[in-house]
Amino acid sequence: MASPTGDIELLQVMGQRLLEWYERYQRDFPWRRTRDPYAIWVAEMMLQQTRTETVVGYYERFMGRFPSLTRLASAPLDDVLKAWEGLGYYARARNLHAAARYVMHELGGQIPSTHESLLTLPGVGRYTAAAVASIAFGQDAIALDGNLRRVLCRIFSVDDDPDRPTTQRRLEELAQAMLSPGRAGDFNQALMDLGATVCLPASPCCLLCPLTDRCQARRDGIQDLLPIHATRNQRPHRDVTAGVIWNHDGHFLISQRPVDAMLGGLWEFPGGKRLPCEDLTACLRREIDEELGIEISVGDLLCSVDHAFTHFHMTLYLYNCKWVSGTPQCLGCTAWRWVTLNDLDAFAFPVADQKIIAFLKTLDSPALQAPSLPRSSDPIIPDSASPSNACPST
Repeated sequence: MASPTGDIELLQVMGQRLLEWYERYQRDFPWRRTRDPYAIWVAEMMLQQTRTETVVGYYERFMGRFPSLTRLASAPLDDVLKAWEGLGYYARARNLHAAARYVMHELGGQIPSTHESLLTLPGVGRYTAAAVASIAFGQDAIALDGNLRRVLCRIFSVDDDPDRPTTQRRLEELAQAMLSPGRAGDFNQALMDLGATVCLPASPCCLLCPLTDRCQARRDGIQDLLPIHATRNQRPHRDVTAGVIWNHDGHFLISQRPVDAMLGGLWEFPGGKRLPCEDLTACLRREIDEELGIEISVGDLLCSVDHAFTHFHMTLYLYNCKWVSGTPQCLGCTAWRWVTLNDLDAFAFPVADQKIIAFLKTLDSPALQAPSLPRSSDPIIPDSASPSNACPST
């Protein structure tokens, strides 16, 4: 499948469209009516793990009691905790009070203005630092909280667990590419509002979204399934198709995965993930078109491979295929090659593809080309699931 990053100019157009939507529909909160770093910092500390609507009243009372950094730093901790009473997660109040005293006594009363320097304050993590740096100081920092991760996972159809550090880095890079320089504060808040009012956790209101025509999850009909959060006891399952695609000279295609993708740089038999309710052979034809820009005919199922990754399970279905038309292109891959079975030792493959290669080597060599390659009655892994065109139950 083509890379979700797409064209940089297109991503910037998407970011601009999101900003225009925000300028028109942004929610009104008291901390959005100021550029006072202290007021914004207090709001972001309160917004950790608490719904925005709940925070408003507490914020207004707290700011009435401690309207400045000086007042907060000089107050007894008991007074601060009393003002925080009912908001919960009291470590936030203790950290905010300790950080205020640190800023007053060690930093001359100047709140740090960069993402990196804000991280030195007690209770300030990556999200809060990015939010304060972007909103209060105009720094180009992406504040990646749960709402933003959900929105970005859907826009770019990212089906990896957004809690994984590698996935978070990928989402941050995508958001950064959409960002108009100097507008990170508005951009972050636009994504926050989009996640809170439109791109809801359940039943997202896609028709109201300013990016509905660019959302890859909606295009594929999986917006309600994303993001995927893996757990230790239950990991999502993916059906994946791949093809041994033969040309008229007895060679077949292999392709190289993009370097920044999972298993980046390794070679594979071309194919990709099945969409919900999609026929396996239709999935393979679509994936080959998106990845290589060629038309194929799909023959017999040769075998299936069950494989477990850290965050999901996969069943890979391998089909015997013929190249029909088109010149292979690097649309969703880094490179491609026409090879023979004897050539494969020179390439690095993932474990699942290595199992496929081992299986192919057990077949009669003269018969190892389309259309006479025999169908295998047994999968490589005895417990592998049989192919199904029905919607998966998970």
